[in-house]
Amino acid sequence: MDIEEVGKQIVDSSIKVHRALGPGLLESAYQACLVYELRQRGLSVECEVEQPVIYEELHIDAGYRLDMVFENCVIIENKSVERVLPIHVAQLLTYLRLRDYRLGFLINWNVHLLKDGIHRMVNNL
Repeated sequence: MDIEEVGKQIVDSSIKVHRALGPGLLESAYQACLVYELRQRGLSVECEVEQPVIYEELHIDAGYRLDMVFENCVIIENKSVERVLPIHVAQLLTYLRLRDYRLGFLINWNVHLLKDGIHRMVNNL
């Protein structure tokens, strides 16, 4: 499956989950349901993936974890906040750079319509 199809499946699945649950829950509830939905669609997903900081030959295990990684090519960071802040955007862009992945989604589940909470981000395009 190509990266654009993975992205489409992520958006479709996220909207389905949000329509069923609505806003106001913890990130972990949405994450569990999104993982379930995407696995039902045949996608591979890992959760809470360790992400070391790499600087030249130095590898630092600072406890960073990616919320979700799909098909070893797309990162999702889940939030359930009043509004997305620039630091949330920077966090996802940094994770994309550290992994050398091209596509990521920052999803804020705490919105009335999920289309207002999905932020698609690309690295090095």
